Amino acid sequence: MRLTAPSRAPQLHFVDIYGRRVDIGGSGRRTLLCFFRDAACPFCNLRIYELTSHHAALSSLGLDIVAVFTSTPEAVQRFVARKPRPFSVVADPTSHAHETYGIERSLWRKLKAIVTRVPALIKGLRIVGLAGLNTTNLMPADFLIDEEGNIVEAYYGSDAGDRIPLERVELFLARGMLARAGMKPAQAAVHS
Repeated sequence: MRLTAPSRAPQLHFVDIYGRRVDIGGSGRRTLLCFFRDAACPFCNLRIYELTSHHAALSSLGLDIVAVFTSTPEAVQRFVARKPRPFSVVADPTSHAHETYGIERSLWRKLKAIVTRVPALIKGLRIVGLAGLNTTNLMPADFLIDEEGNIVEAYYGSDAGDRIPLERVELFLARGMLARAGMKPAQAAVHS
């Protein structure tokens, strides 16, 4: 069942593939929790590349990124983390975390992405090779979680390549900065 915002983020406790403890829900920092499909998913690896290239800017604004794959640690190491990632990457081979957050499956939406996102598919296949053609029907989802562990936005992908736009992540961070400064968005516009 899909989670909605605003609501309390279900707590999750992981050890990422780098051996670091990762806690979701009330970490004291804003978090982008990304649920990915298989480690060999071409769309997923393209998004990991995008998050890696934007990480420094997003992190400097107070964002933690946690990427959760429904694959074994070995598969995650082989495809996603063959290059070091500056954020937490978690293997969830039992799909426990995916189930906790209501991540969906759909053959139709997987096929929709293959047909409508051909350029992204080709770019992703360049990263993962032909292994990217053998993926499950799991759909992606992203959650923006505030410092107190509340889901501010739940974004369930409409197809296998659909992710929350980075502009919405940046807006989430800007609102957090305004809240910490004690200003409402209308007040900030007056002061600028």
